[in-house]
Amino acid sequence: MHIDINEYDFTFPTELIAQRAVPKGQSKILVLSKTADTKEIVPAHCILEKLEKGDCLVVNNTKVIPARLYGQKETGGKFEVLLVRPRGDFEGLCWEVWVKPGKFFKQGAQRIIGGIVTEVKAVNEDGSRVLAFLSGHQDFENMLDAFGKVPLPPYIDRKADSTDETSYQTVFAKHRGAVAAPTASLHFSEEMMDSLKEKGVEVAELTLHVGPGTFKPVEVENALDHPMHGENYFLEQKEADKINRVKKAGGRIIAVGTTSTRVLETIADENGFLQEAAGLTHKYIYPGYRWKVVDGLVTNFHFPKTTLLLLVASLLGKKELLEAYDFAIKNKMRLFSYGDGMLIV
Repeated sequence: MHIDINEYDFTFPTELIAQRAVPKGQSKILVLSKTADTKEIVPAHCILEKLEKGDCLVVNNTKVIPARLYGQKETGGKFEVLLVRPRGDFEGLCWEVWVKPGKFFKQGAQRIIGGIVTEVKAVNEDGSRVLAFLSGHQDFENMLDAFGKVPLPPYIDRKADSTDETSYQTVFAKHRGAVAAPTASLHFSEEMMDSLKEKGVEVAELTLHVGPGTFKPVEVENALDHPMHGENYFLEQKEADKINRVKKAGGRIIAVGTTSTRVLETIADENGFLQEAAGLTHKYIYPGYRWKVVDGLVTNFHFPKTTLLLLVASLLGKKELLEAYDFAIKNKMRLFSYGDGMLIV
């Protein structure tokens, strides 16, 4: 099988890249049907009208950590460290990290970051490092809160500031560990969630600690040759039971975000039912995939030539997806992480 990634390219004016978030619940949503050629742009709160009693909305309750760290060399130069994910397969408090400049983080090098001594335990093939923080867990957490910055995506052309500490965090955020927000969830406000529950829409939670690999473009012509990044997840049994009950009753399972989608499709059995699970998923969903549990999706607009775009095309169809993006761009919808979104049902 061959998927030409060049067929998942599109052009857009850079001024449509959202540089700031709007208040939660005040973005716009492009509503699309999997079975009919219809397109409708509505305020985010109108998602309430599109979901029905007996549906289940599945959200990602990961919490973004201040994962971008800066430091200064003895020579006066600057360096940068981006936390990616914990590495429990190494002894001690270790994280896989991306670093700049790489030559400053050679195997065995010790560097001070936020007052904590660190040591490079491994240099990986992809250029990432395994960095040991030679401290206790609480000192590490305190250091992040004191020195860490919100890890905004690379296409947001500014440094993070205090407003991002709330703007880049969802109303579902509970479990620290993500280094990128599950941005589809940024469209939801507490008031919207209260209204959905009053309507009889079930809300189930899972956790996927989003990593920076989510932004990595596909750089090979055949998208199937792309090495899919891994992300840690867990789903509790009580949340799995909610989803299973709705599915048995014939309700729709609507995933909020590609992150929730990947977890559900990783765990689900061939009949679409789930049970408690935890692990590292490398799930790669692309056109031709047989969906097991997800019926609908709330998602943001994604960068060209990405695995996220392929996932959405798998649910909606490539032609339909590219037409939807063209429609959104012509209607000047705001793009990417802080931008507007889509609802596919």
